[in-house]
Amino acid sequence: MFQTFNETASPEHGPARLAALRARMDADGLDGFLVPRADAWQGEYVAACDARLAWLTGFTGSAGWCVALRDRAAVFVDSRYRVQVKAQVADVFEKVDWPEMSLGRWIAAAQGGSGRIGFDPWLLTVEQRRKLEEEMPGLTLVACDNLVDRIWTDRPAPPLGKVAPHPLELAGETSVDKIVRLARGLGAAQAAVITLPDSIAWLLNIRGSDIPHNPVPQGFAILHSDAAVSLYMAAEKLTELGDHLPAAVTCLPPARFLDDLSALDGPVQIDPASCPVAVAARLAQPVDGPDPCLLPKARKNDAELAGARAAHQRDAVAMVRFLAWLDAEAPGTLTEIDVVRRLEEERRATNALRDISFETISGSGPNGAVVHYRVTEQSNRRLAAGELLLVDSGGQYVDGTTDITRTVAIGDPGPDEAEAFTRVLKGMIALSRLRFPQGMAGRDLDPFARAALWEAGLDYGHGTGHGVGAYLSVHEGPVRLARSGTVPLEPGMILSNEPGFYREGRFGIRIENLIAVEPAPRLDGQTVAEMLRFETLTHVPIDTRLVVPALLTEAETDWLNAYHAEVLARVGPQVEGAAAAWLRLACAPI
Repeated sequence: MFQTFNETASPEHGPARLAALRARMDADGLDGFLVPRADAWQGEYVAACDARLAWLTGFTGSAGWCVALRDRAAVFVDSRYRVQVKAQVADVFEKVDWPEMSLGRWIAAAQGGSGRIGFDPWLLTVEQRRKLEEEMPGLTLVACDNLVDRIWTDRPAPPLGKVAPHPLELAGETSVDKIVRLARGLGAAQAAVITLPDSIAWLLNIRGSDIPHNPVPQGFAILHSDAAVSLYMAAEKLTELGDHLPAAVTCLPPARFLDDLSALDGPVQIDPASCPVAVAARLAQPVDGPDPCLLPKARKNDAELAGARAAHQRDAVAMVRFLAWLDAEAPGTLTEIDVVRRLEEERRATNALRDISFETISGSGPNGAVVHYRVTEQSNRRLAAGELLLVDSGGQYVDGTTDITRTVAIGDPGPDEAEAFTRVLKGMIALSRLRFPQGMAGRDLDPFARAALWEAGLDYGHGTGHGVGAYLSVHEGPVRLARSGTVPLEPGMILSNEPGFYREGRFGIRIENLIAVEPAPRLDGQTVAEMLRFETLTHVPIDTRLVVPALLTEAETDWLNAYHAEVLARVGPQVEGAAAAWLRLACAPI
């Protein structure tokens, strides 16, 4: 299987490892040290050798920080992980709500306005350093070797995953055309430094295998204004590329990267949101600018959109077979792990699955309220009658990346669960039906998904949607459907639509489809110049046993019935037997 169920970190190691870290701090004359979740590539998912936060504290979430001071230490997590962190992290670490409380403000208050705080310059971005310096007047940030690495005696080796070509018929544009197009946009800069692995993968039409579930290669690149690219990646990773890379790309050993940066004497563009301090420090004239690949990568072309539709169609068949099996077997003796295993089996049966796109979240009852719950042999629960099961999963196919969440009833749901589910569904439908003017950003659309919950005094702590790559990272920037989403939506962008609600200790609800931005047809009398809407890519039944029909408007009911009719038309011809019979019932109008 692609997924494992072992415990990857444990809270009991935290106190001793914190003491060892403090001993290193004392030896180096430091009053504190920063330990982020991120690696040098600012990835949400990191290789085993870069899981420093988990090794030190026990916290395994995909975002967070630890600040270790001489007499205090804290783990900073956002709202997705505030239940999880209580179980994973020892009491020697304070638990801080972040970003409501920022690292800089907390450190400044704890230190009394003075002290030397160490950090690894490969793991802190230019933007993060600027914010810390602004919030910590009087304190000194000290770039140093990573102190965690110096006490982590059995740290795994860095990955050396093979890099493979991504075919032109799926990429939709040659790497040469991409390079030339982006080089022309550099303006006065003589080059741009590209540090994000998915940007490099997209630019050069390659895919990698350094990070589980994310087909990206770790490396660095410099895009020059003359449409040449310097690629810094271990040679043993490139042996399967043949002549795939164009002549404009020069492959160089990673050890040369910093020296070559120092040799650039003109203005060089860096993205302060992702560029490590160690990189910017080597440049004579660093200038701020966005990663030139971000927006072009987010705007999927026709070939990439066609691949996404094909991947979602294939994935829908696997999901329907899985849900039909689940409905027949649950509650019975099934456990959360049984659910994960069966779903991966169904995806593997497509004979097209390259990997899962993240570790499947299979949370029953109270475990469903842990937003990014990871089932282990220790936490595994049996599915019980009267509970909800939240399954958030996805597949990596060579033509597309999928991500889908369904919350299903095990037996008869309670009235609280049904009402909350219906309000979450109303938010998902609101975005699915929305027409909006061109130029709107994610923060403008996010309230539509929350309004029905707000009416009942409810909400959820995560964003409503994230960008999704084209056989790349399942979480892709820069576009988001969230209060923090400031990038305008454009045709071709693929996002998730996933409102939710979580009642700690009882249940969790999330309903997720992937959607693609497309132009909206003009209406009679329309005065807005250009409007956009969403194409729904995911076609899998939503559990209508959890719907309270009286809470839906006529338009919402019509949308749900039309959606299920479309699901039946698309998926029905591809399933048979018990799955076909289940699908007909699941898609019946309400």
